[in-house]
Amino acid sequence: MTQWLFWGAMPFLAAAFVTDLRHMRIPNALSLAMLGTGLLFQILFAGWHGFLFAAYGTGTGFLVLLILYLMRAVGAGDVKLFAAIGSWIGALSTLQLLMYSVFIGALIGWVIVLVRRETGKRLRGMLGRGACLLLHGGQGQLAAGSGDMLKFPFMLAVIPAYICTYIYI
Repeated sequence: MTQWLFWGAMPFLAAAFVTDLRHMRIPNALSLAMLGTGLLFQILFAGWHGFLFAAYGTGTGFLVLLILYLMRAVGAGDVKLFAAIGSWIGALSTLQLLMYSVFIGALIGWVIVLVRRETGKRLRGMLGRGACLLLHGGQGQLAAGSGDMLKFPFMLAVIPAYICTYIYI
């Protein structure tokens, strides 16, 4: 049944992928629909246990991505989407998906930096922020180039990560 649930979430992820690529945002209606159907399917097919499975997955996806959101690593739509994904695939698979997504996202980021030939600039910025953290205890760290964040649709990393999660469950 777990494999079936992975496939059930795919139409929602495909829609999120398209909207994230086009507009760099994931609509709340999409995340809410995914969350609602995930909860509904879990309850219908596994009863109370399914509800708890979905609730733990939702909470896990939301809380972990909320931390990344507070660090400005992802957008608010990604937080809500991961909560919805958790309702379909549960807490453990959501954590595995997050691990793969962050790894693939880092690879995509470095490819973008290399293609744009910004490697030296990015490394100097990282070293500068690190030195500021060590020398000033973090005060003034945000002023050292935080507005120069590399941005790309996180769904570029989530889709291949979702496939990896499906393969390795």
